Amino acid sequence: MLDTGPLVAYLYTRDAYHEWATDTFATLDPPAVTCEPVITEACFLIERNGQPAARVLDHVAHNEIRIGLRLDREMAAVTALMRRYANVPMSLADACLVRLAEITGLPICTLDSDFAIYRASGRRALTLITPDPRSFHEA
Repeated sequence: MLDTGPLVAYLYTRDAYHEWATDTFATLDPPAVTCEPVITEACFLIERNGQPAARVLDHVAHNEIRIGLRLDREMAAVTALMRRYANVPMSLADACLVRLAEITGLPICTLDSDFAIYRASGRRALTLITPDPRSFHEA
């Protein structure tokens, strides 16, 4: 599953994690699974970096990225996660990805260290795909 940070790093060549994202994505089988809040965040960040937001949507349109969560169907579970991790605080995108992890068991590709705190089903550590911990930062 794909979080905002790696998606932006992949698309934005001047991102500090661009090379890591490119190398990592080359090892993954498409389509990557994500949620609409991640797509929204990525569009905003790509545009803020002077790139057209449509670049993000092109990857969805070409089935390289698939939306794997219907928020209207998972609202109660996502809301419960955001309440549980209100002290972090947990974003809507993060909550949707944790919920997707609960449903699918797939690893989350992320630059966000908060995912090391989150738990699937309240107790199971998430499987993460992240850069070398020595270069890890919060995205």
